[in-house]
Amino acid sequence: MREYKILTDSTTDLSPQLVAQTGVTVLPMTYTIGEKSYRNDPEETDLSSGDFYDMLRGGAMSTTSQINVETFREVAGKMARDGFDVLYVGFSSGLSGTFNSARIAFEDLSAEYPEHKFLAVDSLCASMGEGLLVYHAAQQQKAGRSIEETARWLEENKLHLAHWFTVDDLNYLKKGGRVSAATALVGTMLSIKPIMHTSDEGKLTVVGKARGRKSSLNTLIDTVGRLGINLQDQVMFICQADCQAEAETVAAQLKQRYGVKEVYINYIGPVIGSHTGPNTMGLFFVGTER
Repeated sequence: MREYKILTDSTTDLSPQLVAQTGVTVLPMTYTIGEKSYRNDPEETDLSSGDFYDMLRGGAMSTTSQINVETFREVAGKMARDGFDVLYVGFSSGLSGTFNSARIAFEDLSAEYPEHKFLAVDSLCASMGEGLLVYHAAQQQKAGRSIEETARWLEENKLHLAHWFTVDDLNYLKKGGRVSAATALVGTMLSIKPIMHTSDEGKLTVVGKARGRKSSLNTLIDTVGRLGINLQDQVMFICQADCQAEAETVAAQLKQRYGVKEVYINYIGPVIGSHTGPNTMGLFFVGTER
């Protein structure tokens, strides 16, 4: 059985420590502020997440770009030349064309390297939800599962990976067309915080609302208890858009209330953060449903 590499993109929002722990390869996506483009990579090579959110708070506008076919062809092709098969776990096709770029590249590579396997799994996930799915893929690989077995496990389990999050400023969702201008105006005036999740189709969906920040975070914590499976055995991920202290408080409550085994916290990177804004927080866990 040939060894394989797990490839993903930087919308996983995995920390450098988790990248090293899992052994996955992360392709950076890019974003543009003004006339300058930056890489969104785990090491924050071009711009730190903290500085990015300071720029957003100062009124900067950020746009994002998907990974192109040629980048996938180059990176996965080198892996094949080095003797590996490739399993790509990618950013939701419901939010980006990146997964389609990988699919096209893998079709070409399969013809060029017929002795190798190039498998792509549409995570239907975003941010550290995608990261948590990649984390589980790495655990399958470390347990000795073949590339086909790991891909099959991902397909069978990805719709049990729950993504629940809240944003602090509705205007970022308005810019992305997620809420209307009237909803953003009224919600801001009344301090309404939307409760959102990533649907089975891999799209961001508003599923509720809370009055005030504390209530929105408590709703997320309550949802973990309602949907979570065997929480005492779970590793959970929390993403935060420059609100680390609040994320640590939420993590402590998850451990206290549900006995969650481990909680990893990391920044929402600039590619996702461009569309959700500062102080967004998301919780990711295995549940009965999304």
